[in-house]
Amino acid sequence: MDLYRLNLKHKSKERYGLKYSRSSSKWKFLALVFVAEFSFHVLCYTEKAPNFSFIHEATSAPTVSSYDYIIIGGGAAGCPLAATLSTGDANVLVLERGGSPYVNTTKIRIENFISTLTDTSPDSFSQAFISEDGVLNNRARALGGGTVINVGFYSRAEPLFLKQTGLDEALADDSYKWVEKKLVYRPVVLQWQSAVRNALLEVGVLPDNGFTYDHINGTKTGGTILDVNGNRHTAADLLEYANSRRITVYLHAVVHKIIFTEAKVGSRPKAEGVIFYDANGEKHMAYLKNDSRSEIILSAGAIGSPQLLMLSGIGPSTLLQELGVKVVLNQTMVGKDMGDNPSNGLIIPSPLPIELSLPEIVGIIKFGSYVESVSGFDFSALTVGGAQSLANDVTTILNQGRKSYMAMTNLGNIRETIFGPISKGYLELQSANASDNPKVRFNYFQAPDDLRKCVQGMKTVIDVVNSKSFSIFRYRNTTTQDLLQMVVSMPVNLRPKHPNSTMSLEKFCIDTVMTIWHYHGGCRVGKVVDQDYKVLGVDSLRVIDASTFIFSPGTNPQATVMMLGRYMGRRILQSRRR
Repeated sequence: MDLYRLNLKHKSKERYGLKYSRSSSKWKFLALVFVAEFSFHVLCYTEKAPNFSFIHEATSAPTVSSYDYIIIGGGAAGCPLAATLSTGDANVLVLERGGSPYVNTTKIRIENFISTLTDTSPDSFSQAFISEDGVLNNRARALGGGTVINVGFYSRAEPLFLKQTGLDEALADDSYKWVEKKLVYRPVVLQWQSAVRNALLEVGVLPDNGFTYDHINGTKTGGTILDVNGNRHTAADLLEYANSRRITVYLHAVVHKIIFTEAKVGSRPKAEGVIFYDANGEKHMAYLKNDSRSEIILSAGAIGSPQLLMLSGIGPSTLLQELGVKVVLNQTMVGKDMGDNPSNGLIIPSPLPIELSLPEIVGIIKFGSYVESVSGFDFSALTVGGAQSLANDVTTILNQGRKSYMAMTNLGNIRETIFGPISKGYLELQSANASDNPKVRFNYFQAPDDLRKCVQGMKTVIDVVNSKSFSIFRYRNTTTQDLLQMVVSMPVNLRPKHPNSTMSLEKFCIDTVMTIWHYHGGCRVGKVVDQDYKVLGVDSLRVIDASTFIFSPGTNPQATVMMLGRYMGRRILQSRRR
């Protein structure tokens, strides 16, 4: 019997209070029969991706409906959370503002990573925004959330993160494994990624930790949500765990606000429903059932969750009133402590054909930075200037004296990203329209220690590129200064440039910073939500996603965001059964 069935057996025993002694064979037999029957029925109601009968366009939703749990956001946290909650006795609604990754799976294959990420058409999986720092960014809008458009690297959080957030290590470990069973693969490491791994070891990023999901200082091969054929497996696949009779998912359902009861004297506001609109602009209302255990759960991500709290009247009262938003609770910490891990690196033209690869190897460095690499993509779409700008830069560096380069995909990118970060920014509403991006500033490198880590990280990147292990992918006539100059001359962001920034790694870091899409904060634990992720000052409302994080866990947060959805789903079910 697989782990899932064993888990259902364990949960079923807890739920129905089946207590029996080892010596009581009668009760043991009856319990086993009952649990087996219950497990059989639950498993009969599970479905396989992409053939989910419970996923619908929001245009088919009733005008008014009611559920035990309403989850806003079917992303990396929302999908595992919903799947878990549906295995109990509650009815679950998921409202996802984007579409389904199953409609066109070609878009989420490895070769289409950059084109899908940078596609900003109205029904794309990615919504672009530019932070107040002048850095190009993207936020997901698809069932599966960031797992639909990210680089796919899977690595667990460091023990410090679990300790600081107060998560039970055993339950967290079990929740990670639940995710890994469905989604995660060991990558087949080919020539480029092998060279990066060997170069990291050569320059002292030790020890060699082999293949592991754990966050350990040194060089390792991590997991990936891309299989050996280049197919992406997203958090939406975790809905295979769901009880199809207890869950409803609506796509292109844009939530405009959470509805609260009018607070009486001596009482707190209570979340009671949501207003959402479908793709045709029709209004729908979903309410919580009249049960004290029913809840609305925000899982709209680090950008969407604080934005929706504000649109619903929970936030800094002065700013809300300026936009005509009725204040439910003056909560000045909503939207504060926004973070994104700044990333800088080099693009390396290769004299050899190189494989198409997303990060598979990571060097985790003790001073607080980590190094990853991608290869074989046309990176021009990630710049402001586009293809011709990058082609001209590469041609100039190689002194080939012609307008075209032999292959824009014969490029690799090695980047360093800092842990944390210490620098924090803010998120504010720009309008009362839920479809508009809010104003976001991350304050990259505001803290001197962040800048110091970037400089040290870039020194490691340079050492890797100049190493013997990596030499087969270097043109002999290109120098480190050439590579630095190529990045500086590329319009990777909209920030003003320092003169001679190639002569100073501090200036280089500031001038060429890019996002790594690891947004977090805005609904911090202890400031906006409590240790159980319940929103402070109101009832029947939680936030469960990366907006609650004080820093981005591990090297890539998707593993921990999905784990948290599963983890909190189990915690909520446990409390529901009491």
